[in-house]
Amino acid sequence: MAREPAIVFILKKSVISAFVALILFSLMVGIRTFPGETGQLTYETRFAELAMMVGVVFAGSILVELFRLWWGPADPARSIPPPLQAGLRIAGRLLGPALLIFTLLVPVIFYDNRYILDLAILVLTYVMLGWGLNVVVGLAGLLDLGYVAFYAVGAYSFALLAQSGLPFPQITDSYPYISIDFLQLGPWAFWVLLPISGLLAACWGVMLGFPVLRLRGDYLAIVTLAFGEIIRLVIINWQSLTGGPNGISGIPRPTFFGIPLTPGDSGLAAKLGIPFSPTHRIVFLFYIILALALLTNWVTIRLRRLPIGRAWEALREDEVACRALGINTTTTKLTAFATGAMFGGFAGAFFATRQGFISPESFTFQESALVLAIVVLGGMGSQLGVALAALAMIGGFELFRGFDQYRMLVFGAVMVLLMIWRPRGLIGHRSPTVFLEHNRAISSDLVKEGHG
Repeated sequence: MAREPAIVFILKKSVISAFVALILFSLMVGIRTFPGETGQLTYETRFAELAMMVGVVFAGSILVELFRLWWGPADPARSIPPPLQAGLRIAGRLLGPALLIFTLLVPVIFYDNRYILDLAILVLTYVMLGWGLNVVVGLAGLLDLGYVAFYAVGAYSFALLAQSGLPFPQITDSYPYISIDFLQLGPWAFWVLLPISGLLAACWGVMLGFPVLRLRGDYLAIVTLAFGEIIRLVIINWQSLTGGPNGISGIPRPTFFGIPLTPGDSGLAAKLGIPFSPTHRIVFLFYIILALALLTNWVTIRLRRLPIGRAWEALREDEVACRALGINTTTTKLTAFATGAMFGGFAGAFFATRQGFISPESFTFQESALVLAIVVLGGMGSQLGVALAALAMIGGFELFRGFDQYRMLVFGAVMVLLMIWRPRGLIGHRSPTVFLEHNRAISSDLVKEGHG
């Protein structure tokens, strides 16, 4: 008898959710309009699909309420048993190394599957972008909706410098003064321009940081969104430099430290004495983006343990208290923007050399929203959570590629359910880096009340 009110409440809530879904989906899914043979507007009913969607909402609502009942703090008897908690902790510790080992073996396991390799490269690119934005949003608590701008700056910086070369001062015989010539990098273009693209993106991050030093919350989000749109519009309209809507093509491919991965005699396969395969370049690109992503992860973890990382966390928790403690919030915000932008620039440079062609259509607000969703759903501040969210979202989009009409609907439903069930993301991690593991008693001489 004690459980009957809970069951009745769950059923009532599920029926209400199903009724709301019936109203919303009746026009979006239940009826489909299309032009007829003579041009008139005709329609067809899809009651089976409508019933399926309503049934999914009804069942999903029941599952959500059952999860709440099971993991809710109000009923200690329904908490997770201690042996299961210990097993989950061990599995959590082994999940990261297991994913890393599997990632290293992906080119070996799926060597003959070009589709899986390309998808893995795309996932790792978004993992790197998510870890870069996690510095700004997850650690420093600065909501950035224009992160795609740094992605675009890195890509276009690499493409333009790879084609024109680097400015190189030299003394000519005809003139006694130093003139500027452009040094062509040739096969070393990627390795030389990769750090330069990241540094240029970091400079743009500092430029964005100065105008928003006194902003926070929604106002900060609006300004960063405007910054991303400004960069995109400049790329479109500055046709003499960026090519405008036509983009930039002929971007050089990366080489194995000067040795190209081509079928000729000068290629890497010929020098190693192995048959040439186009998959070699894909595998090489996979390990490059994997190395860049691991570098981003390692630098982020190291910075988090340094004073600047602890300042980011203090700024995230309370900016007023952070300023009261004597922390320079100006340099703290600027370093967060610059660090996140630098990693975005690295990812942009890799994107340019991987594609061989870039255009403004690749750097829209949708990309910023996708990366921000990866950070939020994975858990702000959690490196493993961001990687899992990138794998789930990018891989999920590919799984639903054949269901264009329902892909975004399912994606939105999953986001809503996850925010209800896990509002801090898959792996919520907001605990400070430095904390006391054990409570310490304070001497009575140090407190006003006379006891510690």
